[in-house]
Amino acid sequence: MASGAEWLKEFDLEMSRTRRVLTRVPEDRLGWRPHPKSWTLAELATHVAWIPSWAMAALRFPEMDLASSDSPPTPKAATSTADLMALFDGQLAVARASLEASDEATFAMPWSLRAGEQIFFTQTRGEVLRTFVMNHLIHHRGQLEVYLRVNDVPLPALYGPSADEGGI
Repeated sequence: MASGAEWLKEFDLEMSRTRRVLTRVPEDRLGWRPHPKSWTLAELATHVAWIPSWAMAALRFPEMDLASSDSPPTPKAATSTADLMALFDGQLAVARASLEASDEATFAMPWSLRAGEQIFFTQTRGEVLRTFVMNHLIHHRGQLEVYLRVNDVPLPALYGPSADEGGI
């Protein structure tokens, strides 16, 4: 299992990609949603900006109890791109510091997500960082890119050229 320092290269790369997508969120479309059951653009973008904070929770605490009053509250949907980026930058700093401070033993320790007595899953902290934090963020970032595309917002090149950047 890797140490926090070994995670930082991938973490920083994915967070820079996430930043490029978040900066494209148009303030005049924050209330837009593709379907009545879907989040608004602001809600989805805020969720993406908030996910890095889960790295800190997974690396510093043995569990997250969603039923507990100690559970971190979900932030209200951003009302501007500046607010969205401030949220992202704040969560990114906390997550990065947690990664830097973690060693191999930390990543091997178990972590659980629960709501009171109901345990949703228990995994090692390394597995949680990969699935619950990184993969989860990438999944929702992809959703956000679809929201942006449907709203005619040019998409940044992330893993190579996009239809809007880089010559495709």
